[in-house]
Amino acid sequence: VGIDLGTTHCALAVAPLDGEGGPPEVFGVPQLVAPGQVEARPLLPSFLYFAHESEGPQVLPWDGERRFVVGEYARSRGMDAPARLIASAKSWLSHPTVDRRAGILPLGAPEDVEKISPVETSWRYLEHLSEAFEARYGGGDGALAHQEVVVTVPASFDASARELTVEAALAAGIEKLTLLEEPQAALY
Repeated sequence: VGIDLGTTHCALAVAPLDGEGGPPEVFGVPQLVAPGQVEARPLLPSFLYFAHESEGPQVLPWDGERRFVVGEYARSRGMDAPARLIASAKSWLSHPTVDRRAGILPLGAPEDVEKISPVETSWRYLEHLSEAFEARYGGGDGALAHQEVVVTVPASFDASARELTVEAALAAGIEKLTLLEEPQAALY
């Protein structure tokens, strides 16, 4: 499984799990695209939106009580409520002058919004991908935790940013992990 944990979008591709070979397939990531509407899309926008209490749960097929949303609806909803939106978390993950494990995002959020770290934001993106993968392929041996996973990171990431990416992946249950820097990823 290959994951591009991008600044603006995330993507996931899967080599055949049955060992028969063949080309990798881009995984359509189920995500909220409007209130109560889930669609599979080839890209998961790297946006996290904390819903106001009045908006109710942000229901996904695998979680009926979620209070935040990742992806397309997060991006569009965040245009109306930017103080409840996290964007560019990967840039914060590589920012050496802030505590990347501290709850600093979203910037300027109202008091009713939980502030989380750039690491936790990355974890939530990866968690969404992992849950969507399990919803399609099932748990057990089909779980993302049992797959060989390659996650791309920018060449500009220092050792700390790479370590924090591994921390976020482990928190999302991804254990068989290889990081691949973007120049090499483009080559492959």
